[in-house]
Amino acid sequence: MARPVAIITGGGKRIGAAISLAFLELDWHVIIHVNNSHQEAQQLLDNFEQKSGKKPSAEIIKADFQDDEQLQRFIAEVKSSKQVIEAGGISAIIHNASFYKPKDLENISLQDIRIMNRIHIEVPFLITQAFIPNLRAVNGSVIGIVDTSLGRSWKDLSHYTSSKAGLRQLMLNFAGELAPEIRVNCVAPGAVLAADWEAPHYASIIEKVPLGREGEPDDVAKAIIFLVNSPHLSGQVITVDGGWSLNP
Repeated sequence: MARPVAIITGGGKRIGAAISLAFLELDWHVIIHVNNSHQEAQQLLDNFEQKSGKKPSAEIIKADFQDDEQLQRFIAEVKSSKQVIEAGGISAIIHNASFYKPKDLENISLQDIRIMNRIHIEVPFLITQAFIPNLRAVNGSVIGIVDTSLGRSWKDLSHYTSSKAGLRQLMLNFAGELAPEIRVNCVAPGAVLAADWEAPHYASIIEKVPLGREGEPDDVAKAIIFLVNSPHLSGQVITVDGGWSLNP
């Protein structure tokens, strides 16, 4: 019997790597998209094989999604994948690819806005649209990785948070339009794996988390697996923030 297929965009490192690993551990075939993280993705597969004693069913596809031609080549490569054909479709798409860099509001350029909207709105739209027949064939699931910024003002991140809000709304629209064959949800991680520029104030954020610790990438991956395995959940946003949203 063919393995179900999952596509993880930005699946080579950080939260994306944890998501890829979670599907590998369930014996799915995992298509790991990377841009600059091919080495990290390969290390993930090597570590899995070493620890599990079995060769992972996976493929790594490199593509810069800011480039239309590379995006279309990625889509074509996935559609022609032997595993996708044997499985009869795609069971899960996880829109995790992201770009996260602060910039003072007065210095945000049109190009900055376009880069964020491209990776967080345009690419998830185009990828989901391209694979609708593959998802419908196996009653697949789509999940967008959003964030906990909705309803808050985050300094120096207007271009990022507005695009993530767009992704959230896009996923909710898809949930309505693609039902009943395809389920669409979101996962919103809280404080997970601080970026270098967040370090000075990261401790003050964790102090507001009722569960008393930062989130782990595996916490996010578990929420995703829960949604993929929940046949009557669609149009939902699962917040994985240790209760941080209670103390904004």
